[in-house]
Amino acid sequence: MDLDAFVAAHRGDWERLEELTGRRRLSGAEADEILDRYQRVATHLSMIRSTAPDASLVGYLSMLLARARSRSAGTRTAAWSDLGRFFAVSFPAGLYRLRWWWLTVLVVDLLLVVVVGWWLLDHPSVETSLASPEQIRDLVGNDFEHYYSQYAATSFALHVWTNNFWLSALCVALGVFCLPVVLMLFGNMLNLAVVGSIMVRHGRGGLFFGLILPHGLLELTCLFVAAGVGLRLFWSWVSPGPRSRARALGEEGRAALGTALGLVALLLVCGLIEAFVTPSALPTWARVGIGLCAESAFFAYVFTLGRWAHHRGLTGDLEEGDRGFELPVAG
Repeated sequence: MDLDAFVAAHRGDWERLEELTGRRRLSGAEADEILDRYQRVATHLSMIRSTAPDASLVGYLSMLLARARSRSAGTRTAAWSDLGRFFAVSFPAGLYRLRWWWLTVLVVDLLLVVVVGWWLLDHPSVETSLASPEQIRDLVGNDFEHYYSQYAATSFALHVWTNNFWLSALCVALGVFCLPVVLMLFGNMLNLAVVGSIMVRHGRGGLFFGLILPHGLLELTCLFVAAGVGLRLFWSWVSPGPRSRARALGEEGRAALGTALGLVALLLVCGLIEAFVTPSALPTWARVGIGLCAESAFFAYVFTLGRWAHHRGLTGDLEEGDRGFELPVAG
C-alpha cells in the first residue's frame, strides 16, 4: 500500500473527526456523523497496522479514536452505577472464576490449623517452650478476651480494617513470588493453632470460639481469597497457556486488582463485626450466628451473582467495565 497516497485520500475523514471531537456540543446529526467517521477511521487504522505500519500515524489515529470514543460515549466518571456494577457483576465474577484457587487455600489452611492444634494438645510440653506460665495465665485469664474491648469500637474497627486489608493486599501483591504468601499464611495459621490449643487446654475453648467465629469466619475467608488470587497471579507467568506471559500477567493482574478493591468492602464488614459484635453483650449463639450469616451471605453472593456473571463470559478483569462503552471496530 502506498502510505502517502492513503493518507492523502483519507486525511479529510481524520480532520473532520478531530473537529467533531473538539466541539463542546454536538447536534443529533453530528452525533450520528461522529459514529460513522469513527467506524471509517477505525478501519483505516486496521489497514495501516496490517499492511504499512507507521508508528507516528498509528499513534495519531489511536489517540483520535480514543477521543472519539470518549466523546460518543460520554466521559465516564466514578458514579453509583459504576460502583453498583462492580459489586453486582465484576467482583463476584472474579471470585467465582478463581474459586478453586481460594477454596483450595481455605481447605489446606484449615486442615493445617486442625492438625497443628490437635498435635499441640497431644504434646503439652510444647506449650511451655512457646510461652512462660505467666504469659499463658495472662492470655487465658484476661488478654485474649480483653483484646476485643480495650479500644473504642469505632477506632478498633478502623484499626482492624486497615490491618486486615494491608495483610490481604500483601498476599495479592506478593503472590507473583509465591513463597512470601505461603509463609504469611503458614505464620498466621500457626499462630491461630497455638492460641486455640492453649485456650482449649485450659478450659476456655468456648470463650475462644465464641470470640473468634463471629468475625473470623469472613475475615479468614477474605485472607484465603487474597492468597488464592495472589497464587493465581504467580501461576499466570509460570504457565500462561496460549497467552504470552506479559498478556497473562496483565490480565490476571487487573483481575487481582479488582478483587483487592472488592475486599476493601468485605473487610470493612469484618472490622465492624469484630468491633461491635464480638465484644458485645449478646449471647454467644447470637454472635456466632451473625458470623455464620455473614459467611453464608458471602458464599451465596459468589455462587449466585458470581456464577451468573461468569457464565456470561465475565472474568473480573477491570477492563471489562469499559467494553460495554466501546464502539465496534471494523476490520
